[in-house]
Amino acid sequence: MKFIILDTETTGTKEADRIIQLSFLVTDENNEIEEIHDTLCMPEVPITYEAMAVHHITPEKIVGCDLLKDTQPFNRLNELNTPENILVIHNAKFDVEMLFKEDFENKMPIIDTFRILKHLYPEDRHSLQINRYSLGLYKKEQELIKKHNIEINAHDALGDVIVLKLLLDYLLQDNSIEKLIELTKTPILYEKFYNGKYKREKIVDIIEKDPAYIEYLLTQNEYELDFDLRYSINYYLQEKELEFKFQVGKYKGLTPKEVANNGDYDYLRWAYHNMRMDKGLRKQIGEIVGL
Repeated sequence: MKFIILDTETTGTKEADRIIQLSFLVTDENNEIEEIHDTLCMPEVPITYEAMAVHHITPEKIVGCDLLKDTQPFNRLNELNTPENILVIHNAKFDVEMLFKEDFENKMPIIDTFRILKHLYPEDRHSLQINRYSLGLYKKEQELIKKHNIEINAHDALGDVIVLKLLLDYLLQDNSIEKLIELTKTPILYEKFYNGKYKREKIVDIIEKDPAYIEYLLTQNEYELDFDLRYSINYYLQEKELEFKFQVGKYKGLTPKEVANNGDYDYLRWAYHNMRMDKGLRKQIGEIVGL
């Protein structure tokens, strides 16, 4: 068994973007370095300015570089791509999808340190660079770099791989390999929204306050709605169902069930056919009056 500790830099973060740097370490079962691989490559699309601002890889730096599929590191990665080895990435979804665009279909179990940090430290920040400092990983970098004669540039993929190796060392102090793999696969239960119109507000509160927004989110596909957010919404919906209320009219603020309890089924039928409303409200009215 070997760990493949990997990071990429890309032309951007959109669907059309591609890898321009692939870096990975191959380590043994004790996470001791056996191989170091790092390459720049020529992408099929231009590097965006936004990406350059992050990794500082300009078009001039990749002039004359091979396509990724023609590089030795990519070929070695394919050789290592077996179920016996373990792929270690920080925010694996992004890098695995980027590799898939290069016809690399991962067969290795994954340890995603980003997801693991979210499980173990839900209220902390989970970026690799913040944990580089908060966990004191930076103090061990130079010793590792000198020992293996590694040359890195600021912000590049190989530099991040070094930090990622040290983060894996840290996590393995108190967690087994099996636990880290399992945590990677386990859905993360969010208490709050962490972006969007209700950032930092509790999901249970928004289920009550804006059921139409919750309904909208659940109609999004897997690429539009975060897997863990979908899991969290559905988790809370087991305890609290969506209650749609009339936003206008004489029953403003009441649910269809409350209107039905008042005996005004004619209003519900009229509203169903004539009033503009959220799909969820129309569905609940239809269920009550049999439409």
